[in-house]
This record gives sequence, C-alpha cells and structure tokens, in this order.
Amino acid sequence: MNIGVLGGTFDPIHVGHLLVAEEARARLNLAEVLFVPAGQPWLRLNNAISPAEHRVEMVRLAIAGKPYFKLSTMEMERTGPTYTVDTMAELQAQLNAGDELFFILGWDNLNQLPQWREPSRLIKLCRLVAVPRVDYPVPDLGSLEAVMPGLSQRVILLDEPHIDISASEIRDRVARGLSIHQLVPAPVERYIKQHRLYVRE
Repeated sequence: MNIGVLGGTFDPIHVGHLLVAEEARARLNLAEVLFVPAGQPWLRLNNAISPAEHRVEMVRLAIAGKPYFKLSTMEMERTGPTYTVDTMAELQAQLNAGDELFFILGWDNLNQLPQWREPSRLIKLCRLVAVPRVDYPVPDLGSLEAVMPGLSQRVILLDEPHIDISASEIRDRVARGLSIHQLVPAPVERYIKQHRLYVRE
C-alpha cells in the first residue's frame, strides 16, 4: 500500500493543499493521504502560528467526506520542535511489509532539504514527491544529489498542479476584511469567521 503524507502548519488549510493531495493520490496511486498538522515546526520557531486545536479542526473540516484523506495529530502530541524525519520514522514503524511512504512537499522545500534534520536518513524512510510552487524554478536534482547522494532515486518531480494560493495571503485577506471564498473550503471559511481567526483586533 502506498501512503502519501502531507505536512504543514495548515494555518489555514486551503484548496491548494487539497488539490496537491488529490493530484499526488491520482498520479501515484496512493491508497490514502495523511494530513499531518505541524506541532512546533523548527523552521518557524520565531513565527506565531494559530493554536493547534484550531488548525486540527480546520483540517478535519476540509477533508470530511473524503475517505482517502486522513488526519494525523502525531506531531501535535510530540513535545518540542517538530522534525519531518521523526514523523516519518514513527509512521514507518507502523507500516506493514510492502507499504511505502510518499512525503509530499513543494519544489521550494526540496531545495532546502540539505538544511533539514538528517536528510539522508529521511530519504531512506520515504520517497519524496515534489510539487510545483509558483515563482520557484524546477529543483536542480544534480546539485542536490552532489550534497545528498542517492536523493535523485528517491524523488518524484510532479509538473502539476500549479497553485497560486498561500496561507499567508489568506490570513492577510481576512485581516483586511476581504473575501476568502473559494480559497478555502466553505466549512473552513465558516470556522475562521466563527472563531474570528486572523482578525486584527
């Protein structure tokens, strides 16, 4: 069984995340895609992010009714900074023989991979599925391979979908009183309004 893993702060989850997960699922014949909201992402230790319960609930609402999308709160349950390699090791330990993990990330994150914790171990634990990010060039696998031998055999570069939506743009639009209709699933839009998330006091 092939299992996709899509991590992120999901602050908030938006239609771009769902399109990326669906594209990877269809192209790679994934049995399911796990959405893993980050606990305390180490790359964003200095950035304020919304409380975990809000981000988890928005993911739950966004994927409701899609049986092949699942929510995992494992990173929320861990203390301290969150590292992808720890999450993949934990998931790997739960797999059956023959199962494989596919970690979905953006082209921009693939280029940063050498700065991540234990990247060489990470690529042994899972395949990497890199999806386009608007305004980012196609990753140069040759130069990444020079730093991390074996990487190019573990990466699948997708050419679709091209998503031009960001969570920071959505937060900014809410703060400015602008519509986020069609940028996030309708239940997520209602949740943001109900809990007054991203509103400047």
